[in-house]
Amino acid sequence: MKTHDFLLELGTEELPPKLLLKLSSALKDNFSSELEKLHIGFDTIKAFATPRRLAITISAIQSKQQEQIIEKKGPSTQSPEMAISGFAKSCGVNIDDLEKKEQRGKEYYYFSKEQTGQNISDLLPLIIEKSIKNIPITRAMRWGSSDYSFVRPVHWLVVMLDKDIVSANIMGLESNRVTKGLRFQNSSIELVHAKDYEQCMSDEAQILVDFAKRKELIRDQVLSVAQKNNAEVVIDESLLDEVCALVEYPRAFSGGFDKKFLDIPQEAIISAMKSHQKYFHLVDSQGKLLPLFISVANIESTNLQAVVKGNERVIHPRLADSEFFWNQDKSKKLEERLPDLDSVMFMKSIGSMGQKAKRIENLSSYIADLVGLDKKASARAGLLSKSDLLSEMVGEFADLQGIMGGYYALNDGETKAVSVAIREHYQPRFSGDKVPSTNEGLIVAIADKLDTITGIYGIGQAPTGSKDPYALRRLALGLLRILLEAKIELNLKSLIDYSLNLHQKEVDRGCGDAIYSFMMDRLKAYYKDANIDSNVYEAVLAVSPGSPLDFHLRVEALNKFTQSEDSRSLIESNKRIANILKDSNEKNEKLNSKIFIDDSEINLFNASESLTKKLSGSKDYKEVMKSLINLKDLIDEFFNNVMVNADDEKLKSSRLALIRRIRSLFLSVADISYLSS
Repeated sequence: MKTHDFLLELGTEELPPKLLLKLSSALKDNFSSELEKLHIGFDTIKAFATPRRLAITISAIQSKQQEQIIEKKGPSTQSPEMAISGFAKSCGVNIDDLEKKEQRGKEYYYFSKEQTGQNISDLLPLIIEKSIKNIPITRAMRWGSSDYSFVRPVHWLVVMLDKDIVSANIMGLESNRVTKGLRFQNSSIELVHAKDYEQCMSDEAQILVDFAKRKELIRDQVLSVAQKNNAEVVIDESLLDEVCALVEYPRAFSGGFDKKFLDIPQEAIISAMKSHQKYFHLVDSQGKLLPLFISVANIESTNLQAVVKGNERVIHPRLADSEFFWNQDKSKKLEERLPDLDSVMFMKSIGSMGQKAKRIENLSSYIADLVGLDKKASARAGLLSKSDLLSEMVGEFADLQGIMGGYYALNDGETKAVSVAIREHYQPRFSGDKVPSTNEGLIVAIADKLDTITGIYGIGQAPTGSKDPYALRRLALGLLRILLEAKIELNLKSLIDYSLNLHQKEVDRGCGDAIYSFMMDRLKAYYKDANIDSNVYEAVLAVSPGSPLDFHLRVEALNKFTQSEDSRSLIESNKRIANILKDSNEKNEKLNSKIFIDDSEINLFNASESLTKKLSGSKDYKEVMKSLINLKDLIDEFFNNVMVNADDEKLKSSRLALIRRIRSLFLSVADISYLSS
């Protein structure tokens, strides 16, 4: 079948930079899906995205649909004749032309016909329309007097098969072969062939339409500019994505700012440069912030110095504001801000931020006491942890909450332990973020996350499906990561109950088990990301240890056990033991080694006796599983030589008690019956 190269380009007003990649990916996926539904084959599909355009190209798209057999199922052969004739009529044939097919013991009428595929040029307008319409857009815009809506107004439409224009009218735009260059050049480019799109845009408009290639070009330019300044640039990937979504013709350059601003906490300077101006910051070889920045223009300027000065002029008032906020905020202590927190609502039915701060103080003291850490410092940090929310700096730069609190605490004369704990208590903020570095920081981070989870879950606002408006899943995983990575031994169930009891009466204090299950489900996802079989998780969950750290140690041991060559045999032996014990009552079993008669059962008894003493109370679960693997041959010998359900009731009772002891040794780590295939 003949194939073509295809191009679709939708020209728009500047698209939202943080959404650009999602919009581009959605258009590509939607288009691919529509082609699949229509049985249209193709080789490769590629997406392109710049601030002013979304495009896709497809290589070797078939010239027409594949021929299909269309089959319709009708009424059963026992149906009234009127129903059967009605079905035949709807298919445009006589009853005699229908086929009969049996399905689940019943015979039905069927109609089938071969349908010739339509030409791709006839199908493309509807495919394009559906693909654009199905892009998920939260806030669509309307423009002019039209009824059309999209994320931004649209201005031009290119639709081509090879060298030919495909006639289409989408959102009031007639398709053609003319695209636009850079906005400020107001140039038009006539495309000759669909396959040349990317190269043509690069050669004639200097626009890299491939997002990934443009991003790497920006990275190289930024690194090169930093090198010329004998400095190191800190490249935040999310900022790089955003900058890439803002420019079509990237040209990086450096600028500077007054050194006096370096007296402000460097996070405030960086935040002002990143959030307001999309600048990359530079540091020296020691990681100390330099009074320099790198910006990326969307044009090759003939007067670069003017562009640099313009950017320096813009950043100065931003940094001056930060300097003012810093000096203003230091005039009032964090402790003095506590009464004002009572007027800041945390969430309806859960109370104010002031009440939350007091709960965090209580929880922090309680947790620190449980694990033997500094109660006083933890409680103090917990109480002051939210005071910086009322500062001018955090009001302007929300991403600095906690960070600025740490600076203000030191300025107030609080201890370093309290300062660092306040600074770090939001960590880990996102996937891959570090957990707090100090004991007090760990304690306050646990307390803050737990208070939010129990409060919001307790008023019936638990996540549902893909919806998690309060990011409880992220908070739960962050809390669990702290317990595992910092090796903090806490009973999560009792901790949840304690936290629930600190809340107001509007919070359901009886939902502790539900919250525990919700949090342990996050642990399941954590292990899935680590490529640990879900059966390992289920096997440990079955013995239900209350401490996530203890749970984790068991999972690690069991996961290592499953990688042993002998594990399969032991898993099957455990399954066999469980089946034998299923109909036995433990009260009727009595272990008496003196009546054993076969060497294999005597040897297994002696080994189990020794192992029980050795492993009693052990939390070295890897050693426990290793020791159980060493029992493999003895267990195999036992089952090869001994009939457990002997005629002698005392012997039978003793043998049942022996294998129950073996099973209890396995259960001391996990229920490995969950590992049976």
